[in-house]
Amino acid sequence: MTDTTRTTEPTPIRRLLTGRFGWFFAGRTVDRAGTSMTTVALALAVLQASGHASDLGIVLAANMIPTLALLLVGGAVADRVSRRVLLITANLASAATMGTMAAILISDHYNLAVLAGLSLINGAVSAFTSPALRGIVPELVKQPDLQRANALLASTQSTVRIIAPTIASILVATAGGGWALAVDALSYVLAALAYTRIPGASRPPTTDQTLWRDVIEGWSTFRAMRWVVLMTISFALVNAFNVGPWNVLGPLVVSQHSGALGWGAVQSVRAIGLLVMSLLAVKMVLRHPLRGGLIWGTLAGLPLLAIGLSGQAWVVAVAAFIGGLGFTVAAITWETTLQASVPTSSLSRVAAYDNLLSYLAIPLSQIAVGPLAQAYGARQVSIVCGIAYIAACLFPLASRELRNIKS
Repeated sequence: MTDTTRTTEPTPIRRLLTGRFGWFFAGRTVDRAGTSMTTVALALAVLQASGHASDLGIVLAANMIPTLALLLVGGAVADRVSRRVLLITANLASAATMGTMAAILISDHYNLAVLAGLSLINGAVSAFTSPALRGIVPELVKQPDLQRANALLASTQSTVRIIAPTIASILVATAGGGWALAVDALSYVLAALAYTRIPGASRPPTTDQTLWRDVIEGWSTFRAMRWVVLMTISFALVNAFNVGPWNVLGPLVVSQHSGALGWGAVQSVRAIGLLVMSLLAVKMVLRHPLRGGLIWGTLAGLPLLAIGLSGQAWVVAVAAFIGGLGFTVAAITWETTLQASVPTSSLSRVAAYDNLLSYLAIPLSQIAVGPLAQAYGARQVSIVCGIAYIAACLFPLASRELRNIKS
C-alpha cells in the first residue's frame, strides 16, 4: 500500500505573509489607510470647522515643514535604534495627535493655533516614520523576496488610496470631521499593535557617536553611491515636472472639458492602474531592474501630454491608467534595488537623503506652475512638462554602472 499523502509547499506570497513580514504587512496596510484618510479628513474637518481656506493652508504647511526639516535626523535615528520600536512609538504619537484633534473638533473648541501645533508634531513624527518603514523590510525578508514584498506593499497602498479617501469623506459628511479624525487615530493604534507582533527585527549595535556624525556619515554613504545620486536627481526632476502640473493644471484643463466629475474619474482610473501593476509586479522578473524600471517609468509622462494635447477626460484617463502602470514598476524596482544594495546599517539614512532631495522639488513645482501657465498657457506648459518628465526618467541610463545593476 502506497502513501498518497502529499505535502503542499506554501506559495511564495503565503510564505511571506505567514512569516516575519506578515505582521509588518498588516501594520503598514492599516498605517497607510490611516494616512490616506488623514489627508482628506483633516482638510475637510478644518474647512468644516473654520470655513477659511487660509486656516487649512496653515495647518497643512505646519505638517510639511517639520517633515522636511527633520527627515535626515529621522533617518539617522532609524539606523541606530530598533526600527520596530521606532514604528510603534511613531504610530502611538500619531494616534495621540490625531485623537487630540478629534476631541477638539468633536467638543466644538476649534482653535487654529492648537490644531496647527498638533499638525506640526504630526509632521515631525512623519520624519521618523518614513525612513524606518523603508529600512525595516530587508530585516524581515530575504533578498530574493524583496521585489515580491515591495509589490505586495504597493498593492495595498494603491488599494487604500482608492478606498480610504471615500471613507473619510463619508465620515465627515455624516458624523463630522472630528469623528473622522477619531477613526484615523484608531487606525494608528491598530498599526502600532500589529508592529508589536513583528518578531526578530534586529537592533543596530550601540554607538558612542553623535547623531550629527551619523547624519554626516549617511551623506558620505549616499554621495559615494553615484547611481543612487543619479536616481535621486532623476526623481527630483520628475517631481518638479509632474506634481505641480498634474495637481494644478490637470483639474484646471480637464474640468473645463468634462467638469469636476471628469477629473475625479481620471484620478480613480489612475489609482486602478497603480493597483493592477502592483499585483502583476509580484511575479515580474527584470534582469536589470533599474534599467527596466526607468524605461517603464517614462509611461508616467503620458498623462501630462494627454492634458496638453487633448484635455478630454477619457483621453487623460486612458493615459493616466497607462502612466500608473509605468510609475508602479519604476517605484518598486527602485525600492527593491536600494534595499538590496545599501547596507542595512545605513539604509534609513540613505533613504532619508533620497526622500529629502526628491521632495524639495515638490513645493517649488507647485509654486511655479501657476505663473508659468498664466504666461505660456496651461496646455503648453503641460506638454513641455510631459516631455521633460520622460527625459528626466531616461537621463540616468547614461550611467553604465546603473544600466548594469542586476537584481
